[in-house]
Amino acid sequence: MERWIIYAIISMFFAGLTSVIAKYGMKNVSGDTALVVRTSMVFLLVWLNAFVFRHLGNLSLLTRKDILFLCISGLTTTVSWVFYYRAMKEGTVSVVATIDKASIVVTLLLSFIILKEPFTWQVGVAATLITSGLLILIYK
Repeated sequence: MERWIIYAIISMFFAGLTSVIAKYGMKNVSGDTALVVRTSMVFLLVWLNAFVFRHLGNLSLLTRKDILFLCISGLTTTVSWVFYYRAMKEGTVSVVATIDKASIVVTLLLSFIILKEPFTWQVGVAATLITSGLLILIYK
């Protein structure tokens, strides 16, 4: 198995843990307050990771265009997280997380259009199944 697939599986596992643990942690506070605490922890750990693995030198390799797109990505991440935490505070984590993970369909469409990644029948079937599941959850 390729290393990037292992990384993706590890990411999937911890992303799944994240939502359930966060729901427990926000019993007494708003989703926005919970997000402040979570994001502060993420900020510290990401900087520590970059320092420990000596990736801080790569900052000098960034172009203005790289910085622009990474900042836009940070903006879209912020909007996503704010609304995700608000939804989790009010809703059922299993449904909120499933709807959120359907964002993969948006990712797939944009990867074909913007990044010119290849469309395969496997990706098409997976996107159809994800979309079907999303519709079943929303229109129950």
